[in-house]
Amino acid sequence: MRLFAFAAAALAVCAASQSLADDTYSVPDPSHIIFTPPKDVKWKMGKASDQAVIFGDPDKPGIYGILIRWHPGNFSRPHFHNTDRYAYVLSGTWWVSSSDTFDISKTYPMPAGSVVTDLANTVHFDGAKDGEALLELVGMGPVTTTQVKK
Repeated sequence: MRLFAFAAAALAVCAASQSLADDTYSVPDPSHIIFTPPKDVKWKMGKASDQAVIFGDPDKPGIYGILIRWHPGNFSRPHFHNTDRYAYVLSGTWWVSSSDTFDISKTYPMPAGSVVTDLANTVHFDGAKDGEALLELVGMGPVTTTQVKK
C-alpha cells in the first residue's frame, strides 16, 4: 500500500512538473513577441571582430542595433561616423580612444556595464586588448564610417 501511495505521489509531482514546464516554456505568439534564440543569431565573422545585426539595418534610414565581438588584440583605426552611436558593453573590456593617432597606449578601459556614446563626426578608435569584448551598439541609419588619414 505504501508503494502504491509513493508511486501515486511521484506521478502527481511529475505531472505537476510537466504542466509547469509546459507553461514556463510556451512559445510566445509571434504577432506579439518576435525573438531570435542565441543559436540563430547570424554573425558575420571578421579578422578583428565579428558583427551581428540584431534589428534594423545600419545602411537604411531608421534605428538599428548590432552586436560587435572584438577579438583580443584587435583595434579599429581612427575614424568617425556621420551619426551618434550608443554602445553598452555586455562583457569583457572595450578599449576606446578619442585620439586621431593610432596608439593603443592612448586607450581607456570600458568594462562590462559601461555606456558609451560615440558623437557624430568626432574621431575615435576602439577594440580589445587581452580578452574578448562584446558590445551592443545602437544608432540611426544610414551610417557611414570615414577613416582618418594621417
